[in-house]
Amino acid sequence: MINRTNVRTRVAQTLFAFYTEGDKTPLTAKKDLLRSFSDTYSLYMLLLDYVNELTRYAEDQIVQSRVRAKATHVNYQPNMRFVENAFAKQVFENRTLRNYVEQEKLTWDMGMLAVEDVYRKLQDAPFYKEYLALPETNYEEDKKIWRKIFTDLLIGNENFYIALEELELALDAVNWTIDADYIISFVVKTIKRFKEEEGANQALLPMFDNEQEVEFATQLLQVTIDHHDEYADMINAHLKNWDASRIALMDRILLTIALAEIINFPDIALEVSFNEYIELAKEYSSDKSYIFVNGILTEIIRELKNKNQLLKAIQLKR
Repeated sequence: MINRTNVRTRVAQTLFAFYTEGDKTPLTAKKDLLRSFSDTYSLYMLLLDYVNELTRYAEDQIVQSRVRAKATHVNYQPNMRFVENAFAKQVFENRTLRNYVEQEKLTWDMGMLAVEDVYRKLQDAPFYKEYLALPETNYEEDKKIWRKIFTDLLIGNENFYIALEELELALDAVNWTIDADYIISFVVKTIKRFKEEEGANQALLPMFDNEQEVEFATQLLQVTIDHHDEYADMINAHLKNWDASRIALMDRILLTIALAEIINFPDIALEVSFNEYIELAKEYSSDKSYIFVNGILTEIIRELKNKNQLLKAIQLKR
């Protein structure tokens, strides 16, 4: 699930805290980095468990309506299709999810605003009404409605983000509100992968796309810290047309990480490294930061190549 792009983002965020908080050591920075990965995966599990929370809430609403109907002698025949959804039952029974949620003590108790708000919106959603009105349903239809809930009712839902922020504080996690839409996309991918015949043993996404990502992350962090002064000097030497006092710290951090990767990881194509950090500058720094990062990196790379100090197979075309 966590890929190399996400690793670079986490390294940048960890180093930003390392250089701004003042009480960090390389060891604590490494622990923070690894914890950020764990928190990202916990959010994935928590969001997948949202299927259970929303189903449970819907069932509770039916129970309460039955009580009110009985008290007022009203005939009440609820549509049970949503609360008896076969996919939701399979998620509830998933062994990997249940074990993880229990072990990490993940709960929606402090995030019920997200459950109540989405349930209200669900009642008015055309796709929900169509689902309830189907002559009959099947496993694929049961999966489809949950994909729609995540894509149509969670992404962009301000109350959902507020609830996640409260959960982030309550469960002592990091980056949840930042990662929400990104992780929702992986939950949707997971829903698509579910097969009825897998039952409670349905495989979920692993924390990392492959085992090498953790090693790459810790090495990139360590190399960047170890060579910080060296790379800072390289950057400063190419600031002729830039006001050094106005350069954002995140820009410097991204440049430093980029140099660490370009110089110390020869197996990663130069174009890949170069483009990844340009994109990070666009997303996490000021509007024109990517222009600055692009210009400085281009000059430094050209100098390294002229001195035969860059061991890369792919040429940078600029």
